Amino acid sequence: MINQLKNLVKGHWPEILILLLSLLLRTVLLGIKPPHFDEGVNGWFVDQMVKQGYFKYDPANYHGPLHFYVLFLSLELFGRNLWAIRLPIVLVSTLCVWMVLRFERFFGKRVCQYAALAMAVSPAMVFYGRYAIHESWLVLFLLKLTWGIFELWRAGSLIALCATVFGATGMILTKETYIIHFVCIGLAWVTWKIAQLVLPADKLPVARQTWKWSDLAIAIAISLGLIVFFYTGNFLLPWGPALANLYLTFAAWEKTGQAGQSGHEKPAYDISWLTFHYNVGHGPSVHQEQFAANYYWFYLLFRYEWPALLGAVAALFMVCRGVNGRLRFLAIYGMGAIAAYSLVRYKTPWCIISLMWPLLFLFGWAVDQLAKRSRPVVAAGVAGLILVASFADSIWLNFSHYTDENEPYVYVQTFKDINRVVNPLLAMAKYDPKNYHLNGNFIVSSYYPLPWMLGDFTNIGYYGVDATPTPLDADFLLIEKPRCDDVERRLKNAYFKEQVKIRASQDPCDFLLSYDKFHILFPGRDPEVNPDRANLE
Repeated sequence: MINQLKNLVKGHWPEILILLLSLLLRTVLLGIKPPHFDEGVNGWFVDQMVKQGYFKYDPANYHGPLHFYVLFLSLELFGRNLWAIRLPIVLVSTLCVWMVLRFERFFGKRVCQYAALAMAVSPAMVFYGRYAIHESWLVLFLLKLTWGIFELWRAGSLIALCATVFGATGMILTKETYIIHFVCIGLAWVTWKIAQLVLPADKLPVARQTWKWSDLAIAIAISLGLIVFFYTGNFLLPWGPALANLYLTFAAWEKTGQAGQSGHEKPAYDISWLTFHYNVGHGPSVHQEQFAANYYWFYLLFRYEWPALLGAVAALFMVCRGVNGRLRFLAIYGMGAIAAYSLVRYKTPWCIISLMWPLLFLFGWAVDQLAKRSRPVVAAGVAGLILVASFADSIWLNFSHYTDENEPYVYVQTFKDINRVVNPLLAMAKYDPKNYHLNGNFIVSSYYPLPWMLGDFTNIGYYGVDATPTPLDADFLLIEKPRCDDVERRLKNAYFKEQVKIRASQDPCDFLLSYDKFHILFPGRDPEVNPDRANLE
């Protein structure tokens, strides 16, 4: 047994080291970054699942149900904490690296090792692999679907059929943007067939399929069963309306994607603007911001993802005769997906990970070609410099500047100030569990991730910034400017006051803690809000 393990490690130590590096980058100091807005929303959905017993899919939410069921399982097993809500995506993001290595049979070991290493250290893959959003799932299922297609092409096996069907199923269960990728894959196949007539790639005959039609029927039946199970709230919701949401979502999605109603719009292309300037370490300049708006995905590649950017350049060489046919297909699909996402006005930076993964294979191919045409040590040196730069960016972003709003990947990110709101309340609850029932009024325009972070507190009212709760006085209050002066003028009790900023897009807030309840945490400190000092005597 020990000898077999040694032989396994000896034959696969580069892959093992790549996977360990990937896992390390995604787990070290996992809780250092405050919960993102979307993490708070996702955690709140899981809390509703605990109360209802199922997840009710909302077609206007644009995210499939699978992720919430996995989060539910993790939080039930490990408790309501950041590690538990982020752990599933950490594992999924690492599995994506493992899946890249599985393409060895199509592209060769060295190509896949370079691609996997680039994914392991990618700033985007690490950053968005360290908190609980859907996008890493989409990458994993895209890789599974593509692997299945290529394996059907190569060997026609039952495993390939299952990978294809369940890869597509996972995408449907994950995010509505699956439809874009399905269309891009179909168009890429048509384009590939046309390109073969003009400039043929290597000969890749379609293998004889060894699966039976009954196997396909069973795989589709299981797929449909999974879709019905998850979209009907584990069979607890009426099937008709619940399954109708599968297509109704695209009407809502069209409004946010193209109609300018999401708040995440970026301007359309302006192809007359062709140059930009890059200021290292000084945040985005005016030119950078203009380039980011007009050529958003390529801007992100240039800013962070140099291996993928080099892969985009290498895609141009896929028009040559005799190149790897599957790589040509990936190049067509990858660049087509970027073009399709560029046409959608709704743009959030985490979508980059579902766009750039084909380019990483092309990066590996470019390095491999350089090794064949010069010396392996030269290719390794060039690739090493690019990968070290990517690794350095990843460390900079994920362990130092993870809340820096000048970093384009730091988007709708919660600032560390949120801990100044949460920590005193948790400290009081730890001191006496009865304090979980303290009264709180949050008068703010946007309050996530607080409802999840403070989900164990039973008496918090969440109001809009224009609301005036009755009674106004409470054990603690969070008030967003410009309501601060108006609300504090009406208070009758004394409060400690802290000024906090939750996120870049939100006005600063005053956080008030009742002097009577919280003076134990601040011995010797006088209340900053004190309508009637005589009451303290």
